[in-house]
Amino acid sequence: MASSANGTHSVNGTHAIHAGLNGTSHTVRRPLTAGIYAPIPTFFQSETEDLDLESLKLHVVRAAKAGVRPLIAGSMGEAIHLTHNERIQVIQAARKALDDAGLDEIPIIAGTGAGSTRETVELCKEAAGAGADYTIVIASGYFAGVLATHKPALKAFWTEVAEKSPIPVVIYNYPGASGGIDLDSEVVTELAMECPNLAGIKLTCGSVGKLTRICGTVSDSSFSSLYPRKNPDAPFLVLGGFADFLVPSTYANAHGAITGLANVAPFTIAKLFELSQASLNDPSLLPEAQRLQVIVSRADYTVAKASISGTKKLLEKLYGYGGLPRKPLPPIEPAAFDALWAHPDVQDIVRVERELGGKASS
Repeated sequence: MASSANGTHSVNGTHAIHAGLNGTSHTVRRPLTAGIYAPIPTFFQSETEDLDLESLKLHVVRAAKAGVRPLIAGSMGEAIHLTHNERIQVIQAARKALDDAGLDEIPIIAGTGAGSTRETVELCKEAAGAGADYTIVIASGYFAGVLATHKPALKAFWTEVAEKSPIPVVIYNYPGASGGIDLDSEVVTELAMECPNLAGIKLTCGSVGKLTRICGTVSDSSFSSLYPRKNPDAPFLVLGGFADFLVPSTYANAHGAITGLANVAPFTIAKLFELSQASLNDPSLLPEAQRLQVIVSRADYTVAKASISGTKKLLEKLYGYGGLPRKPLPPIEPAAFDALWAHPDVQDIVRVERELGGKASS
């Protein structure tokens, strides 16, 4: 059991929340389910680079109310720029914001990747204590020259982390942030079968073929009975790392996406997932899903090239908060942002987002 400073105790994704002087509590289950997750940016004070937790709280609640669940301290959250204590602070702030908004059923995934297996496990324990329900773990790319082609070492890494983490672990496959380490479908399916505390994978490699092959195993109806999870609330999900192939991934029996674009356009991405899923039972919805997928795919491609600094600047333009990344990441140049904002792909998704957001609030 891990304890947090906000009065919760967590055991494999189930939290007992204590309230009142008499120590009464109620249990909140926060299952990991198919859907859209956003890697939430970490916001910083412009002059000091100290954490801006108020903007983080505001953004987490905004996304959650639009149907998007938070991933804290991931790549978009500049986890590599955060100390252990800062990771704890952002997780605690997100949990408190959700609870205060009456959204205590919303789970939090926290990034806990680090240089060594030992530190990664330590961060998993700290995240659980801070109120995270699940972790997402990337392999460090510092020694990618050794690890990238060393299948036993890669399997040993996620196996040990999953065994020692007090909360379920999602594999994070992102070659661009791990020195080119790119897990193949065989490694992933073997890990899924062998490690009952693994709860899925995020495929930021963007390979639809790999996603399809993995789903062929883990989305089969027999998988959960043959390879039961340690925590039944944490099935093995296959999640894309972009929103630009949500419709194809739905038809490959995948489970959604963890996508940075959901920070900018949460209503739009949530609606696309909803339509994609519904079209499985009602084919008449597929044309509308395909139409929206084109808008999302174009925006995802354009915004992703602007990276963290561009995403933060878009948030500032749209919602009034965003700020700068931590150094050494540079801010987006004013001329580059003007071009980004004026780009037809961005204007199209902003228009759709405003339409859907307006309908949701009316």
